[in-house]
Amino acid sequence: QRMRDGEKQFNKAVTVFENTAQGLAPGFQEDGFVKPERVSLIEAGRLVGSMISPRTAQEYGLQTNAADGGEGLAAMEMAGGDLPLADVLKKLGTGIYISNLWYLNYSDRTACKITGMTRFASFWVENGEIKAPLNVMRFDDTLFDLLGDKLVGLTSETEMLIDNDTYDQRGDHCARLPGALIKDFAFVL
Repeated sequence: QRMRDGEKQFNKAVTVFENTAQGLAPGFQEDGFVKPERVSLIEAGRLVGSMISPRTAQEYGLQTNAADGGEGLAAMEMAGGDLPLADVLKKLGTGIYISNLWYLNYSDRTACKITGMTRFASFWVENGEIKAPLNVMRFDDTLFDLLGDKLVGLTSETEMLIDNDTYDQRGDHCARLPGALIKDFAFVL
């Protein structure tokens, strides 16, 4: 809502879109509406679109882009930046390298604040070299900070993360994301 109202934006390096053509989910939504191959959501840090279900479109007189009823992303893609993955440790210098985030959840939706934990391999880095493994850590910060003023750069390479949810059915959602170099990333544990 804050982006829609023009109060907040992300760093200009951030571009996000729904990429149905390159994702794993079917090209149609639960009621049979055909999804477009691509829906632009954020361009150069500014909100330019939203996921709009046929029901919402009908109710508010909008154009649908065949989003599912929850109006979430099924094939999110965030464009890569200009930081080669091979240069990440050198560019980091001294700090923490995190290979995997886990348990992401909103802690304050209106502030776009998320909480989560590191998982698997996280390392203390000095002068661009890995020095020691780190235990699991928790963080709590806003996406407006992490993808805004605190964002130093995005990797040019992206990686596809596949939904591993199999409780009621096999998950078909995915996200293609770059790595992010963030300054002043604060941990609470």
